[in-house]
Amino acid sequence: MSELRPETQRRHQALAVATAFLALFSIVGFALYGLPRFYPFFVEDLGWTRQQVTSGNAYSKVGIALAFGFLAGRLVDAFGPRRIMIVGILIAGGALIGLSEVSGLSAFYFFYCMNALGYVCGGPLPNQVLLSRWFSAARGKAMGLAYLGIGVGGALVPLVANRLTVAFGWRGALKILGLLMILVALPAALWVREPPNAESAGGAGGRPGAASLAEVLRRRAFYLLALGSMASIGAVGGTIQNLALYLRLDRKLPQAEVDSTLSWILAASIVGRLLMGWLADKWARKRVMILIYVIVAGSIPLIALAPNGAPLRAAAILFGIGLGGDYMIIPLMAADLFGLALMGRVMGIVLTADGVAEAMVPMAVAAMRDVSGSYDNGFFILVALAAVGALAVSLLPARKAPPQES
Repeated sequence: MSELRPETQRRHQALAVATAFLALFSIVGFALYGLPRFYPFFVEDLGWTRQQVTSGNAYSKVGIALAFGFLAGRLVDAFGPRRIMIVGILIAGGALIGLSEVSGLSAFYFFYCMNALGYVCGGPLPNQVLLSRWFSAARGKAMGLAYLGIGVGGALVPLVANRLTVAFGWRGALKILGLLMILVALPAALWVREPPNAESAGGAGGRPGAASLAEVLRRRAFYLLALGSMASIGAVGGTIQNLALYLRLDRKLPQAEVDSTLSWILAASIVGRLLMGWLADKWARKRVMILIYVIVAGSIPLIALAPNGAPLRAAAILFGIGLGGDYMIIPLMAADLFGLALMGRVMGIVLTADGVAEAMVPMAVAAMRDVSGSYDNGFFILVALAAVGALAVSLLPARKAPPQES
């Protein structure tokens, strides 16, 4: 990044953070965390089971991950994150518009596949590469600020969707949310500059870059990172994807209270992202990652067992703090372990694996509920997964706290 004047570099960095914020606001905050809010409507209006309404996310994530996950990482490295992000934003917004019209499972699966493809192309992967290449020592702060978009979008979408549903019905609400995603995220993605090449960005703040992907795949640390992130992301996804179904259909809470609980979780994730991003620049990132996974493991049973009202809100806030740091810490740890030159390909593999866990665990939990009539066993499995994630991360190589940027 030395070829840019300092003030020019800072301007491009600020625009990169804003672009990532808005893309994550839309594609993750609105779509990923907003769609489960609509699951009870599919069950009630279309007569589908819990397993069926969560299967769209599961089958599409796995299918798209296998078909495009590895390719997406290579495309990001080859063409830069900005171009891939633009395509992803358009696809993800169009997917919500399509989902607003479905009445059968075939169309449901098709548009969920489009949603998953939009997530791969416009979600965490290109944004993590964009920020990792624009920033060095302050990478944790940049990730933390950008990932606030998920919390803001996720906190707003239940409240906005509630008002839109009252005014236009749940189908109209989905359609409007899809249009809003494109209008919010696309302009900044068109304006942002592609980051410098990984070689010019260097490996500041992390290890020297691995010589090849094959070298990365020979390292024990890669598999520990993949296992830890898969387990924790599966636990988080399993909770979020089933929470509206659990609260609305099992505990019979009013839709307004369900939306309020979901909003509290994502609002608290803002605090989690700020806190964990700050800690990631102060502490060894391994310690921060373990802390996040322990919070996730401890908060899931609290959400399941907390009475309505203030106790449920408190449990939601704690879970949200853990959720806030979960995705953000993975690329920071990967950059420390493997450098930046292969960041797109490494994260393409890790996020593909995470996407499979995030897809299959919620459907498995929902299927268990359909069979047993209770979420008890499913919640137990989610807690166990989060604990496995913390154990795997504890076995990663120790790293010193990253240097501070002057």
